[in-house]
Amino acid sequence: MARPSPHEVWQLDLGQAAKVRPALVMSDFPAADELGLVVVIPHTTAIRGNRWEFVCPKPFLRSGAFHLQQIQPVSLPRLERKLGELTPAEFSALGTQLAELLHLTESRF
Repeated sequence: MARPSPHEVWQLDLGQAAKVRPALVMSDFPAADELGLVVVIPHTTAIRGNRWEFVCPKPFLRSGAFHLQQIQPVSLPRLERKLGELTPAEFSALGTQLAELLHLTESRF
């Protein structure tokens, strides 16, 4: 069974019309008492140039972006193979952008 780690990019089957595509793993491998899921952010080549896109050119990816509005859990059997990984600096920059978009960096209450 696949054992993905945060910052790795895996080829996975999102089902439906989403096709098989690369996605960035955001969460740790689940513990024995947790659901067999990891949280991912899919990569898309359909760029719109909006604030929800994180562009991170990598030689193992076609030109495109990770679409932060599509963060989702997927079951481990959907992960097909590891394609590569983001550097710690790239992963941190993505996390910063995601936290800002979700208003996790400021007190709103």
